[in-house]
Amino acid sequence: MIDPAGAPATERIPLARLFAIGYRVLVDGLHRRLAERGWTDVRVTYGFVLLAARSGELRGADVAALLGVSKQAASKLVDGLQEAGYVIRQPHANDERAKLIRLTERGVALLAVVEEIYAELEASWAALIGTDAVESLRADLTAVLERTHGGRLPVITPP
Repeated sequence: MIDPAGAPATERIPLARLFAIGYRVLVDGLHRRLAERGWTDVRVTYGFVLLAARSGELRGADVAALLGVSKQAASKLVDGLQEAGYVIRQPHANDERAKLIRLTERGVALLAVVEEIYAELEASWAALIGTDAVESLRADLTAVLERTHGGRLPVITPP
């Protein structure tokens, strides 16, 4: 008999598969709740770009590298983000050809709502397994990721 996670019922499910399922459950829950709150134009790929834009200087070429797409595809995505009012393009101080992608107030507001929703989703997990277990999971994952990536969490990229 095969379970929904794709493992025979008698075998341990690999962590990678559990993390992939957990990621999907959290992201799906995030987007469902965003839509319920009126954020109906948010695409999954927007989050990767908005988080990167929040952290500093982001150019179109950076978006392409982050998402593993062509510069043209990245430009179209940024166009969509700009049309939705989440980002603006501004001239780069050191490169006349480049434009920096900056968050707008709407983009900042969206990220704040995302953080609220993630806190709600984590609280639902804590209700099932306990706050200590959730915090232990967070600490353990952070430690593993930092130790395997030079003491820092890696940039989040699409799967």
